[in-house]
Amino acid sequence: MVPDDYDPSLFQALPDDVLALVSQSLSPRDLCNLGLCCRSLYALAQSEKVWLTQCYALGVIHHKDLIEWRKGVSSYRALCRFLFCVQPLIGIWVHQNPELGNVVYVMPGFVSVVGCRIIPQELGPLGIEDGPILWAPVFEIFGDFDGSASFFLHGRERGVDYVYPGSLKHIDRNCNVLLLEVEPRLQKNGGKLAHGKSFVQHSDSSKICRTDSALSRSQTVLEQNDTKVLFSRLSFSDRRKLLEVVTSRVRQKVPDSANGPLFARLSDNDENFRKDMLLLNERRSLIFHMQSCKFGEEHSDLCLEIPSDLTQLGLGEIRKSLDRSSSAIDSFSSDNAHGQCAKKKTLGGYFRYGIKQILGKSISFNGGHAVLRNSSSSSESKRAQLQEFLRSGDMMGLTLNASTVKLSSYRAWPNMHDSRFALYKLPLRLPKPDQEYAGLWGGTFGWPPGKPTEDKPGKALFLLMLSYEESEGQCLLIATKILEGTHYVLHPNGSAMFIANIDQPSPDPFPWSSDANSLPVTTDHAFVGEGIANGYGFRYPGAKPGSLYVLHNGLIAFIWRESRAVLTLQRLNLQDLLKKGERVPALPAIANFTYLTKSYSNVFAGFSNPSNGLLSPRQKQT
Repeated sequence: MVPDDYDPSLFQALPDDVLALVSQSLSPRDLCNLGLCCRSLYALAQSEKVWLTQCYALGVIHHKDLIEWRKGVSSYRALCRFLFCVQPLIGIWVHQNPELGNVVYVMPGFVSVVGCRIIPQELGPLGIEDGPILWAPVFEIFGDFDGSASFFLHGRERGVDYVYPGSLKHIDRNCNVLLLEVEPRLQKNGGKLAHGKSFVQHSDSSKICRTDSALSRSQTVLEQNDTKVLFSRLSFSDRRKLLEVVTSRVRQKVPDSANGPLFARLSDNDENFRKDMLLLNERRSLIFHMQSCKFGEEHSDLCLEIPSDLTQLGLGEIRKSLDRSSSAIDSFSSDNAHGQCAKKKTLGGYFRYGIKQILGKSISFNGGHAVLRNSSSSSESKRAQLQEFLRSGDMMGLTLNASTVKLSSYRAWPNMHDSRFALYKLPLRLPKPDQEYAGLWGGTFGWPPGKPTEDKPGKALFLLMLSYEESEGQCLLIATKILEGTHYVLHPNGSAMFIANIDQPSPDPFPWSSDANSLPVTTDHAFVGEGIANGYGFRYPGAKPGSLYVLHNGLIAFIWRESRAVLTLQRLNLQDLLKKGERVPALPAIANFTYLTKSYSNVFAGFSNPSNGLLSPRQKQT
């Protein structure tokens, strides 16, 4: 019960610093609701110090970075809005293909988060800490002046870097899958298209119904939202073709002036930090200007004009493409080689050709009428779904959908869909007193760790996720492979490189007495375990006995007893490694997000690492 002499103005009279400390116990949503109570509390809820405290409590970036990021937004409240939105994305995202490893680490940039792919690679004599880690950009999410978020996919085509603007759906707080999708939307501003490059407009001048009702097309679509076809329900070929068509329309060439760093370098020098912040701020402004195309002649090279034949492409023309694709297949087949080149000479023709390819039926020309009859029902159903999807909006654009789905897993590795353009969040556990070895570790085979030999100037980098599991009353430490830098995969993603029984000490001594610097090696703990057997095996390759050693210098090493092979690991901080890493070119847009083709070689390595002096497998063959 509140005392009779309680004066609510006493709370409002507290200094801002004290109120900021009190607000640490509130969530951003609670703080917004507090501002709705009265005018005085509204003023409190607008305080910069209170929202600075909220930003810091989210733990996305350090306090020094918060001060610099504030210069790119209208207020700390706007900054908190952005940080709260993207916080669930921070971490490691993976995909099963290619089997060497597809690891994307999402980390802070500048008023942005950046998805960086760790390239499967060999380490030179400098090792992990001093040798630059190779990485390629996958996507960026920028915070606008008001704290709203904008999505940009990265890609490279024919030696040219592009960004592909899109939208960002609501991000679930516990999201575990990132989906690249095409989203139909209605026109804004009363039916007028906002001239941005993130959406392809479809306008249809035909009437929706023959009656004299004033029901607009937008109202009709809104009424059908409950029954509209989702992108995920389309066939794989339709989803792929839609992504190809939309990315080819919204892409924007990245000029040299906007091709700068994506995040600040790792440095203790304040002057270098300020220079990086200046470059990052300039690049962010250029990216936003590229999207809005609000340039003068000075930056005319950054603007891509939206052709009228593209922005006026309506549903009527799509229906005509559907009719042509079903009634003139024979003609299309005979003129395929010449027709493709002719239609691609104009953007409008290229788009129409892309839509025809999407809507075209998969028909065997040698199969006869029986094959057509058997496949007609399924084909018609797919075409109907695609038509309904295309009718649900006036324009289409890329979108990043961060959602939560129910996933099964095997030894902490998620079981993934092989036909979704998706990345899956790795359930990385943080170390705690009873699970002190949990987390991300990396290293190479051999002892001393990282020391090259004449026959092997570089050693393959392995990234492992260490997690704990209870089995038959025993505590097991499982090392799951998420990346290997070999030329051809030895063990698939999700393989347990070794399993150690934490409850069973190993009697075997550590075989070496000194490290690379001739310093004595001290073993703190040794556990009995099993290591993966040689040879490629999917999930169940077999295992051979060995021991896991915890060394006094913070390293851990697993040794196979029979072969005496040793895998030496150290705990990694990916954010710091990437900040001093080396950027390499990305893949084409869709494959850059999710590489769905089954592959056992390094599809990401078409480059060299000058700092390590090592050539990629592709370069060695040329």
